[in-house]
Amino acid sequence: MKDNFSKQADGYATFRPSYPREAFDFILSFVPNKNTAWDCGTGNGQLAVQLAEHFDKVYATDISEKQISKAAKKDNIVYEVSSAEENAFTANQFDLITVAQAIHWFDFDRFYAKVNVTLKNGGIIAAIGYNLPESDEAINLVIRHLYADILDDYWDPERKYIDNEYKNIPFPFKEIPVSEKFAQRAMWTIEDLKGYLNTWSAVQHYLKTNTENPVDAVLDDFKQAWGDGEKKEFRFPTLLRIGRVIK
Repeated sequence: MKDNFSKQADGYATFRPSYPREAFDFILSFVPNKNTAWDCGTGNGQLAVQLAEHFDKVYATDISEKQISKAAKKDNIVYEVSSAEENAFTANQFDLITVAQAIHWFDFDRFYAKVNVTLKNGGIIAAIGYNLPESDEAINLVIRHLYADILDDYWDPERKYIDNEYKNIPFPFKEIPVSEKFAQRAMWTIEDLKGYLNTWSAVQHYLKTNTENPVDAVLDDFKQAWGDGEKKEFRFPTLLRIGRVIK
């Protein structure tokens, strides 16, 4: 798994959107026993904190020690620096395994082998994420220009899974259909939007080989598209796949 996010851990903790309560409740509706959960690729612990409200104990892992250092602490969350594929978890340990905006970075075969061992019979795996933010169409055009034109050559190949809304990710479980559409929402200033865009892995790749920040290069375009009002609503379409392990 690539560590693309340690460098911008502060911005990630500040500007990355949380996950919609409705989607979280939908996942939990398939988990009758709430003893232990594993949030894999936890980042700054956004989803782990939500899980901690419902489970006796939550294990939250990430390969980035810097990301975990920014995570909110709770008595029933155990944070560990480890990969999705290699860790010390044991057989039939978890009722739920979640992966938030991270599964596209994993070695699928090795991670799924770990899932099949560590989930209890009938346990649930949920992969959740989000796509490009959406706002007024004029703002959307600038976001898409940055994403697809300026940064096209700087995205990792794994980004294609986000572009395809997780539909082409291998998912060898008894899948639970998700018919409802969920979305994260945020009210942002231009500075908030700028902070979020700077957390993109492609922006960091761009900065390694160019002298100009690509987000700064389109800032005037965003200001022109912004129109009236200090804040705008942004909507992040939720990506969600849920499966059950049958042993």
